[in-house]
Amino acid sequence: MVKQSVRDIAASSTTSPTVAGQADKRTEDPNLIDTLNQVFTLFRINYHNQYHAAFGEVAVLNQAKRLWKESLGSFSNEQILQAARDVIEQSDYLPTLHKMLVACEATLVAEGLPPVQEAYREAANAPSPKNAQPWSHPAVYLAGKQVGWRNMVHMAEAKSFPLFAKAYRELIKRVLAGEALEIDRPTGIEDKQGAVLTRTDVEEKIRDLRKLFDPD
Repeated sequence: MVKQSVRDIAASSTTSPTVAGQADKRTEDPNLIDTLNQVFTLFRINYHNQYHAAFGEVAVLNQAKRLWKESLGSFSNEQILQAARDVIEQSDYLPTLHKMLVACEATLVAEGLPPVQEAYREAANAPSPKNAQPWSHPAVYLAGKQVGWRNMVHMAEAKSFPLFAKAYRELIKRVLAGEALEIDRPTGIEDKQGAVLTRTDVEEKIRDLRKLFDPD
């Protein structure tokens, strides 16, 4: 039913108020504006009283759309619409921008990008050496590295999570823009048999050698 509503709304959404007003048309993506108009129309239909209480004034509505455009612009139109459908089907309350951002991020799982909370847990619990682990996506590793691995382990989650979320979301934007993120994998060194040794392997071999000379 929600999908049918989206199709019906799409036909008329181009006549809805623009995100930032007439003066800014030239600098805006018309497809994104159309998508946000569809989303807000869906919200008006499904959260009628809450919607009018929040966006009863045109100036407030346009300001909200402008903010949503800035925050959700890195996601595709399909992802934004899917997130709106998911929110409508799962909640009786008009979503905040934060809830829509989380819903949009949830659509990225198919691309290998875990939701921010899962990404944080993965980064916080990853063993060392960090760059040798099988990360779900390079963005998770790079966000943890940016925050600092010591901070990820020892800083209170109330402080480290916002830092991680900000870094991770910026990396998501880069991924959606087409950038291929990479992890600085350990180069290691080769032993006599030609096998590549990581830093951990080297440290273990050093400890073994020390035991030969000092068994106690």
